[in-house]
Amino acid sequence: MSSETLRPAIAQDERRDGAASRVLARARAVAGVVRPAAWVVIGTAVALWILGAQLGWWELTIAAVVLASVLALSLLFLIGRTSYEVTLDLGRTRVVVGERAVGALTLANSSRRAILPSRVVLPVGAGRGVFSVRRLGPGDEAEELFAIPTQRRGVLPVGPVSVVRGDPLGLFERVHRRDEPVDLYVHPRTIAFAGQSLGFLRDLEGLSTTDLSPDDVSFHALREYQPGDDLRHVHWKSTARTGTVMVRQYEETRRSHFVIGLTTDAREYRDQDEFELAVSVAGSVGLRALRDSQRVEVRVQRGELPARTGKQFLDSLAALDQSAPKHGGLAGLTGAVAASLPLASVVVLVCGSRLDAVGLREACARLPFGARSLVIVAESGATPSLRRIGDADVVTLGTLDQLPNALRKVLA
Repeated sequence: MSSETLRPAIAQDERRDGAASRVLARARAVAGVVRPAAWVVIGTAVALWILGAQLGWWELTIAAVVLASVLALSLLFLIGRTSYEVTLDLGRTRVVVGERAVGALTLANSSRRAILPSRVVLPVGAGRGVFSVRRLGPGDEAEELFAIPTQRRGVLPVGPVSVVRGDPLGLFERVHRRDEPVDLYVHPRTIAFAGQSLGFLRDLEGLSTTDLSPDDVSFHALREYQPGDDLRHVHWKSTARTGTVMVRQYEETRRSHFVIGLTTDAREYRDQDEFELAVSVAGSVGLRALRDSQRVEVRVQRGELPARTGKQFLDSLAALDQSAPKHGGLAGLTGAVAASLPLASVVVLVCGSRLDAVGLREACARLPFGARSLVIVAESGATPSLRRIGDADVVTLGTLDQLPNALRKVLA
């Protein structure tokens, strides 16, 4: 059979498939309008009608007619347009756990005809808020204010907004989605402390690397000034001799590589609150290092967490969950740190209270050679304590507020 003969048959099959797809799409749309309660009423009405006809009982037939009338009247509530212009405005898309996120939902009728009253559903994470919208005439708008309580760290999708038109009995419901969802980042609680608490990041004996930096302790060379360079590093003698502004350039030393290892292994924490305390501790230490313009590397079992800026770091912590890694908990994490960051000089490990001294010793033994290590154990309600396990200082914290004093004791 030639290709010219096959083309009409193929085109006919494609049209048939397209028509079938459109019919299925419309059938799904109709079925989506019918609520479970409506299916029960429809089934009951059909059963009563059949029984009434077979048994000759007019009472059953009348009951079927009444139910059918209720269904028909309920369908009338679906009539009407819901073409709102929806604007979802969150005052802040990043809050700290415990704070309220305040937002506004604006619905406007830009058409020439009025829009009947309806309901608006705003999903927030696993929950949702429902707002009743009055009748809006042409050019009218309605604004609904809302507040989202944040009791747990996480990333909450807010939206998409759904406009719902339905009957009072809840038999039929027509839903139209508007706008796009917005992510609300609920950051962990952190605490600020003095920069000198992390003053051991720099060391004149640090090993130099091939990475160049505008600020370190190992002088490398001079180069021409570029916009944004710190004027404190201008080399005035070379500038006067060459007539061009010259600045010092340094080699980064390994003492400026600050690494935070946060274990997410659920088996190493007593409960969820202990894990949240560990996340807050890691966030506080990381933010302090970033404010001190340090190069911060953050590792968890699943890999590296973005931490170029404080906002990026807190966003990544907000999305962090516990896990059950296959290759071990803290010991596996420190092994990965040693393999990927062999020149790390200061490593802060954060873990839960279920790790004993043997587990901590094993984890610290896998760290890069010569790196100074600090282990912070989160144990809810515990009394602060300081001990030494191998070459590592081990601090136990019961609350986040104990962190600044604990670090001062370690560095004393």
